[in-house]
Amino acid sequence: MVNWQKAMILWLQDKVDILEYHSVRVRSAKKSFQLPSVLRLRKYIRPHFSSVKVKLSRQNLFLRDNYICQYCGNRFPEKALTIDHVHPVSRGGKHEWTNVVASCGPCNNKKGNMTPQEAEMPLKSKPVQPKWLPSKEFSYKSFQKRPTSWEPYLSHLKK
Repeated sequence: MVNWQKAMILWLQDKVDILEYHSVRVRSAKKSFQLPSVLRLRKYIRPHFSSVKVKLSRQNLFLRDNYICQYCGNRFPEKALTIDHVHPVSRGGKHEWTNVVASCGPCNNKKGNMTPQEAEMPLKSKPVQPKWLPSKEFSYKSFQKRPTSWEPYLSHLKK
């Protein structure tokens, strides 16, 4: 998903084919253009993930863990999640991707200053440093609100 300005740039640079248009038009000083709605890249360039470093932040951690508490397995809104250090910082644990997970408040309090083994709370998945993360703008919620013009191109995604 790209904004309309990026869509126009890609189109004018001849990097995409336009499959559908919006009914809205935009104007430059001399021309008028119909806004593209569905684009197809002419050539996909795979990003070099080895050079990408995903910053460890609260939002990125929750994206990595898909807003799921790594102890109880339930999905929560961002405000209801906390960051838990698998090996507690007070016991030598570090604040790094391989030692932090998303946790709901009750699970974080229950685990306290223990390791998951000591608390008998096994992790749902092993914490790893991600090579990339999806854009928060293209979330499940935004995907559910996708334009109807996308439907013919996404029919293979339906169950």
